[in-house]
Amino acid sequence: MNNVLDLLKDHRSIRKYKEDSVPEEYLDNIIQSVQSAPTSINGQQISVIAIEDKARKKKISQLSGDQEWIDQAPLMLIFCSDFYKAKLALEKQGKEFGIIDNIEATLVGSVDVGIALEAAIVSAESLGLGIVPIGAVRKESEELAKMLELPEYVFPMVGLCIGFPMDRSNKKPRLPKKAVFHREKYDSKDMKKLIDEYDSTMSDYMKERTNGESDRNWSQTVAQIYENVYFPKVSDSIRKKGYKSE
Repeated sequence: MNNVLDLLKDHRSIRKYKEDSVPEEYLDNIIQSVQSAPTSINGQQISVIAIEDKARKKKISQLSGDQEWIDQAPLMLIFCSDFYKAKLALEKQGKEFGIIDNIEATLVGSVDVGIALEAAIVSAESLGLGIVPIGAVRKESEELAKMLELPEYVFPMVGLCIGFPMDRSNKKPRLPKKAVFHREKYDSKDMKKLIDEYDSTMSDYMKERTNGESDRNWSQTVAQIYENVYFPKVSDSIRKKGYKSE
């Protein structure tokens, strides 16, 4: 089997790290991988900010809902949607910055960040590092943006904790392939049945993982989280950064 495929299929989130710092050579390779990833129109609508200072990581942990692995990981990367550089290019060419008034800019930035994030994940894991993405950096994104001194049109989308794993953690089951992969058109015919099957699988997984203390399934987790907007400040804070999203 191809080593890259083995690596991708063996992914698991790591939330306990050794104290060892991430070598600069490793970080450089991760960033080179990020920069080599594709972006829309080669616009490279991303920026990555490395956080290693313990006090600053502690603050980010607090802003992100007190996630202790942010504080513990020796390195955190903040991935930002970045149209500031594009704005400078348009000014240089004497053009109006039309795209920023449309939701397309938000989507482009989100897609570019997602691709860059996965490039960083694969690169880090190939070097023997463990990772866990942190969407909760958006929880208090306006305060985080001030802390990071982000200019206009730069918005913190997601964080990534990186470090040498303390343990391998558990590999979480995924939805059945038929629930995710479709040929020629979307097939919703058996989706409820597939979700029922997955709920059963996840319930068994949680029982084993928690020694019987929880049997929470996928539907219960998704319903609890998506019943409300869990980061309600995002809409205002991203608009303050210039993304109109109309």
